[in-house]
Amino acid sequence: MKYHIIAFFFGFVLDLFLGDPYFMPHPIRLIGGFISYMEKILRKEETRTPEQEKRRGIWLVLAVTGITLGVSALILGAAYACSPVTGCVVETIMTYQILAAKCLKVESMKVYTCLKENDLDKARKAVSMIVGRDTACLDETGVAKAAIETVAENTSDGVIAPLLYTALGGPVLGFCYKAVNTMDSMVGYKNDKYFFFGRAAARLDDVVNYLPARISAYGMILSAGLLGKSYSLSGAFRIYKRDRYNHASPNSAHTEAVCAGALGIQLAGDASYFGKIVKKPYIGDPVRKVEVEDIYRANRLMYMAAWMVEILCLLMMLGIEICL
Repeated sequence: MKYHIIAFFFGFVLDLFLGDPYFMPHPIRLIGGFISYMEKILRKEETRTPEQEKRRGIWLVLAVTGITLGVSALILGAAYACSPVTGCVVETIMTYQILAAKCLKVESMKVYTCLKENDLDKARKAVSMIVGRDTACLDETGVAKAAIETVAENTSDGVIAPLLYTALGGPVLGFCYKAVNTMDSMVGYKNDKYFFFGRAAARLDDVVNYLPARISAYGMILSAGLLGKSYSLSGAFRIYKRDRYNHASPNSAHTEAVCAGALGIQLAGDASYFGKIVKKPYIGDPVRKVEVEDIYRANRLMYMAAWMVEILCLLMMLGIEICL
């Protein structure tokens, strides 16, 4: 347990300072490549019934999660078999690769920088790297909103949920969570192509994110109370209770609602995907207009919530270590 605690802390710190250097191969990209490979294998027949698609989607989930669990357990087990120190170092690196706080901040702040420089075209291109919607027709407010929503939603998916699963089951469970999340982002769409095939991945993602989304939301609410006058604790709690289900996903609106309430802005609403307008409910009240600085404020909220959950997990692990 003590090596797990050390690795958990330093892996988190490494992510905050280093992020994901582009020159380094990343395990999540390998998982994404494996998902694409399995999709080609499972869907090579041109004609498939909905039931066949559902079954093959289940096989995809079993294959990806099984391989991810097996490979990560093999690597970690081999490292600890060499020596506890080697194991701790490898576990630290694996934990660092599971988290995405710095990467989320860097990519969203690229949008911030472009908007501050009044370069809307570059800002649209930068935000297109982190969102799935069409960005070519977005104005400055729309670009800023898209970046804020991404930071808010990924506070749970990219930072706090991976922290919780890694604390609970080490990098093995952490990577398994990331595999599920990556599958959902690749095949979990409710369109003609993936409606049946991606159903298993989408539903599993809903299940594994159920508790983390709610823990993340309350972590962000508490963070809003600690961050000063630019944030509203009461607003965060009020909008969370009112708008946390204003999304097609049962989990995605939780952190977005907190962020909107904490900043006093309105997020979500209709958006264009692949040339089609998708109707979405609004999240939050337009107490004031969205501004560029809200991207920076959303990142501060994300970092504070991440630190709170990290410390909470460390205290719980230390308590277990003492009891044992």
